[in-house]
Formats: sequence, C-alpha cells, structure tokens
Amino acid sequence: MLEVDGIGFTYGRAAKKTLDDISFAVSKNECIAVLGNNGAGKSTLLKCIDRICHADEGVVLVDDKNVFEMPKKQMAQNIAYVAQANEVNSSMTVFDTVLLGRKPYIKWDATHQDTEIALDIIQKMGLEEFALRNVSQLSGGETQKVMLARALAQEPRILLLDEPTSNLDPYNQHEMLHIVRKIAKEHDTCVILIIHDLNLAIRYCEKFLFLKDARVFSFGGVETMTPDTIEEVYGIHTHIIEHMGIPVVVPFAKHDMGLE
Repeated sequence: MLEVDGIGFTYGRAAKKTLDDISFAVSKNECIAVLGNNGAGKSTLLKCIDRICHADEGVVLVDDKNVFEMPKKQMAQNIAYVAQANEVNSSMTVFDTVLLGRKPYIKWDATHQDTEIALDIIQKMGLEEFALRNVSQLSGGETQKVMLARALAQEPRILLLDEPTSNLDPYNQHEMLHIVRKIAKEHDTCVILIIHDLNLAIRYCEKFLFLKDARVFSFGGVETMTPDTIEEVYGIHTHIIEHMGIPVVVPFAKHDMGLE
C-alpha cells in the first residue's frame, strides 16, 4: 500500500543528512510507530512523505503511484497529515473545521454525504458537545482531537500523525489511539504515527520503525521491540514484561541500577 524507498533529506547547507536512505513498506490496516530520540528525523520523515519537505532523493509510492508526482487534490485524497502544532481558524466551529476535511472531494458545495461523514467522525471522536463551539474556546487537547477528526474526515489511504497524544491526559491518550486504530481497520487506512511513549506504541501499533543517526535502525513487528533495540536507540536499559496480557516496557534509569 505504502512504500518508502531510499528517502534522503538535508536541511539547507547542513553537512549532515537528516534522513539517509530511509526505506520501509506498510500494508493497509496497519498502525506503525516511528520511534527514536529527539533529532532522529521522525517529523522530517512524515513531512517528506507529505511533500512538505521535498526529499533530495528516493520516492514514496501509494498503491504503486508516485506521491511526488500527484496533483494536490489527488494527494489530499490519499494522504492526511496532522502536525504537532496545527494552524487552525479559531473563529470556525468544530463542525465546520471537521467538514474542511472533505475539501478534496467537494466540487461546488458540501453534499449531504460530506455532512454525514463529518458528523459521524465528530461522534466517534466524542466531540458532539463541542460541535457548534468555536475552536478558540477549546483546550489544547480538545483542539488536537478536532484536528485529528478533520484528517479522518479526509478518508485518506495514509494517515500521518506527529505526536498525536502529546497534549492529552492518560484517558484521552488511550481513547484517541483506540479510535484511530478502529477507524483504520474499518477504512483500510494505514496509520504512521510518531510517539514517545513506548507503552502506547507497543499496545496500539503492529509495526515499529526505529530511527537512529538519520537511518533506519530496525523495522518490523513486535519482535523488533526488544530491550536491546531500545537501549541501542534510546540509551536506556529496559525490561519488557506482560501484565494481564498487555506488554509493558519498564525503563531503568542509571540511578535505578546504581550507576550514579
């Protein structure tokens, strides 16, 4: 469904590449966690896939079609991107903001189907009570959910999420990822998300892309989420245990191990 082949990118005249020969493939219905330290190139990778950053080399294919050659409207029908910090018209209502996600499909005016899709997403995201409220009246976490709802209304083949849980409390972190995963399964959507919480990643994602030093360190299923990989990438010792059938990553700082 999605193939990233040999993507490379360097900011300006920097001597060091931000991304170097990044390659991986993803099937429909899969939720992929992009993992790595700050500065590993995670956000830049999503921006290259979405053409915000123009890759210096390589190609991105969706169903064997070159993303870099797609017209903007076709691109928007295939890929939706939710950034860490979103620009949003705070004077618009939540409903109108979510309805904007239908823009790639609207010719003259929003149809009844467009409205129904927007309302359905609002309901699934638990935003009904805010539907007619201006976005300016929402909290940061609520606004983040609205931006995700707008992207979901786009009905993309590929959904790119940059730290979607960063402004959410623990309950809403789990709720959002559960909803994203459920909708992805229902609509054959591939979700690629950047996340720092390894426990959320291992619980809600099927595959894991570890980046280190601008390159792919490891990519695969749960078999690649190991203490050795985590220590190599993050420099922290961990154990992975299971509690009530749920895998849990337990980190150990240096002082926990008597090294400080």
